[in-house]
Parts: sequence; structure tokens; C-alpha cells
Amino acid sequence: MNGSELRIFSGNSNRALAEEICRTINVPLGNATVTAFPDGESFVKINENVRGQDVFIIQSTCPPTNHHLMELVIMIDAARRASAARITAVLPFYGYARQDRKDQPRVPITAKLVANLLVAAGATRILTMDLHSQQIQGFFDIPVDHLYASPVFFAHLAKRKTDRPLVVCSPDVGRMKMASAYTDALGATLAVIAKKRRTPDEVEALTLVGEVAGCDVLIVDDMTETAGTITAAADKLKKSGAMTITAAVSHCILNETAYQRLKAGPIDELITTNSTPVNPRDLPIQVLSIARLLGDAIIRTNSNESVSGLFQIKGF
Repeated sequence: MNGSELRIFSGNSNRALAEEICRTINVPLGNATVTAFPDGESFVKINENVRGQDVFIIQSTCPPTNHHLMELVIMIDAARRASAARITAVLPFYGYARQDRKDQPRVPITAKLVANLLVAAGATRILTMDLHSQQIQGFFDIPVDHLYASPVFFAHLAKRKTDRPLVVCSPDVGRMKMASAYTDALGATLAVIAKKRRTPDEVEALTLVGEVAGCDVLIVDDMTETAGTITAAADKLKKSGAMTITAAVSHCILNETAYQRLKAGPIDELITTNSTPVNPRDLPIQVLSIARLLGDAIIRTNSNESVSGLFQIKGF
């Protein structure tokens, strides 16, 4: 396949990102009608010929998650029935990723179910970023290109100058590998917080391992919805003598509780990406663009070039 066969379409979850990706790689955004009937049923029509083409459908499954997931599945099916040669589902944010294991009796593994839906609809490849857990790649029986937002964060953080030592903190044990990669790239030391989740939106930071007194601290996480984990970690760090606290979170699905916690909490700045739409609301929230990252991956996929060679980060 070559660049002339490339077609990019977008659902309604994050059209601004899709438009920016297209501007970045100088490819027009495809013409598709993605709307809903009065009863809420999604309707899709691709308004141009995609027969034999290499189709990329950009859609984050962010809130309203079920609606955007259905849009994506229906768009994939529409492209398949229009005889597209290859269909890549581009999910800057993969929803349902936290339901990736059976940790209670009689619960589903919904991350696997979503993978089955995408494949059944006709996706032949997945392009995504910063999955909640790496094993989700194995839920697919089709190729998955898994990118990291780390290069975007590194470029932003490298511009900062401070005389104080930097500590990268993992807000829970599950993010240790990510935090370790940041320490290698930024020349920092590592800290970790053990947490206890009391309710789905309430977290207690229990124990800090590492020295943060007199240091600037960077908390790294893959996603936040209520900001419970990162604000609980920030409280613990501030009480332990941290000077400034910055959080770098790949996906921000902020609800009202999150905004209230960020406003009242000790986090000096939250850095995130536009993988989902983010409204800073006059808070110190810096939104970095991943359009170039995803655009380069799309071009390389279309050209059958290596994607992992470009975006693999030391330590991952």
C-alpha cells in the first residue's frame, strides 16, 4: 500500500484531534456522516469511495463511552461493507481498559469483550496509546501497535530548568515500570506510593518509599478520572517535604469530582494529552498534542514501515 490509498475518518468523540492529525500529515479528513436517530441509535454513512483503500478510523472511547464505542464499531462495519482493503481502528484512548481481569466472582473481562467487538466488526489492525495494562494487546487476534505518550512529555519536561533534584513517583505499584522509564529519560530518582482504594472514587495513600524532601516531584500515571489516586499521592508527597508536585497523565477523563480535587489539592500542574477532550477550567492543566505522534504512526502503517522502531521508549 502507498500514501495515495490512505483514507482517514473520524467519529464524534475527538474530532478536533482527528483534524489536527490530518493537518499534521497533510491528508484530508474523509467525508463521513456520523449522527444519531431521535431514539439515540447511531447512524453512519461514508460519503466517498473507499474500495481497496487503506482506511484509518480515529475514535477515542471516552464518555459517553458506550455511544462512542458503538460509533466506532458501526464505522468499521461500514468501511468493511464498502470493501476497504484494510481498516485500522485508531484509539488514542482505549475505554474499558481497567476491566482487564476477573478479580471478583461473576464479573466480565470487558476489555477482552471490546477487543472481540472491534475484530468482529471488521478491524484488521489496532493503533492505540498508553493502554492501562500491557496484556490488553494480547486480547486481540490482529496486530496491535501500542504507542506511548512519553516522547511528548519528555520534550515538554526537558524545557524546565531547576536547581532542585527531580524525583519521579509512581502513585501505585502498578505504574512502577512507567515511572522507572521516566527516571532513565530524565535523570531522576524513583519513589513509589502504596495505596488502598476504599471506594471506586476514594483512595488512601498509605506508604511512601523513597526520599522526596526538598525535591521537585513528577507523578506519572496512565489515566485519571476522579483524580483520587494522584491527589492522594500528592498529599502524601507534600507532607513528606516535596517542594513542587507535577502530574503527567496520558489520559484525563475528568469529572466534577476531579476538578474539585485538583482545585483544592497540592498538585502545582497537571500535564496531559489531547487523547480525549480536556477542559482546563482555569486550573493549571497543560494539554499537549499527540497529533504528530499518531500522524507519523499512521503514515508508517500505511507505508508498511516499522512503528515500534520510532516510538519504543527505553525501559518499556
